[in-house]
Amino acid sequence: MAERVPALTGIRTLAALAVCLTHAAYWTGHYTDDYTGRLAARFEVGVTIFFVLSGFLLYSEWVRRLRAGPGARPVSVRSYFTRRARRILPAYWLTVLGVYGIYLFRDNPTEYGTGWGGFVRNMTFTQLFGFGYQHTGLTQMWSMVAEVAFYLVLPVVAVAGVALCRGRWRPDLLLTLLGGLALVSPIWIFAVVGGDADPTAPLWPPTFLWWFVAGMGLAVCLPMMGRTRAQWWVAAGVAAFLLAGTAGAGAPTIAPQTPGQTIVKHLLYLVVALGFLVPLARASDGWWSRLWGSRPAVWFGEISYEFFCVHVVVLEFVMGLLGYRVFTGSTWLAFAVTAVVSIPPAWLLHRVTRPIWRRNRVAVSR
Repeated sequence: MAERVPALTGIRTLAALAVCLTHAAYWTGHYTDDYTGRLAARFEVGVTIFFVLSGFLLYSEWVRRLRAGPGARPVSVRSYFTRRARRILPAYWLTVLGVYGIYLFRDNPTEYGTGWGGFVRNMTFTQLFGFGYQHTGLTQMWSMVAEVAFYLVLPVVAVAGVALCRGRWRPDLLLTLLGGLALVSPIWIFAVVGGDADPTAPLWPPTFLWWFVAGMGLAVCLPMMGRTRAQWWVAAGVAAFLLAGTAGAGAPTIAPQTPGQTIVKHLLYLVVALGFLVPLARASDGWWSRLWGSRPAVWFGEISYEFFCVHVVVLEFVMGLLGYRVFTGSTWLAFAVTAVVSIPPAWLLHRVTRPIWRRNRVAVSR
């Protein structure tokens, strides 16, 4: 079990709040096709941070075993799946049950995902495979479909890497394997974006695989990296985010219209995520690590998954509370109220589910 790095928990605060902000911008009608509107949409980069962080933390366990040499105890795949299931499923299932329960008594603006068929799909992470299954209040869960798919793929790749390296520390072979795996995403993007494929296919897990793989690659490279200067990494991340607001990264939508725009946006998001994460992964004592390792950031980071689960349905209520019709209102006010109101149910969900997973707690918390 690795020593826990508080700042890697704290950075989840930034990722979760960024996702909440971009949803507030969408609901209040500020996804306009100009630089400001595109930049508001780009706060979805919080999802990329989550994905890269998952790849890094989860694969680090296999990296440590390989670095320990052939005699090291192998990673238990069964234990890995048990930990992931206990951490993810209780809060997710309670959220789905809660949202479906709420909309038994509240008018639903759409018919998407309703009925037993929609319920089963949302409970089984299959709501993304086909149009019309994402239920109101749960639309952000498209990213959980990709996350869970990655959880299923990771042990296969990890075991293949161990076999390829014959149980020895061969970062060159691991990076070759991961580089080949990363090619799945651009190939998939060119196959499904802007063509005759299922309209939901651009959001299927292969599109985002290279973000997870980048995190895995960071786990391999980290032991070989020297001193990192946080200011340069963070500056690169900020610059990439600002560039993502240009037309080259596509319109203010989650799925750009062309393969080229999709790849540009995904690569810029990857620079943002790595720029923010690499200095923290080094567990340094610099200003960036102190910021995200602070007590408030770590506290919020601990409940960031639960916050992510509940914030969209809370936003639905906040829009009504503020008297906003859909696509009207202040983004910043909707964001601030949603963030504040989401904290208590997120904390409660975290506390309720904690006894299920706390015995198996490891360096990852999502």
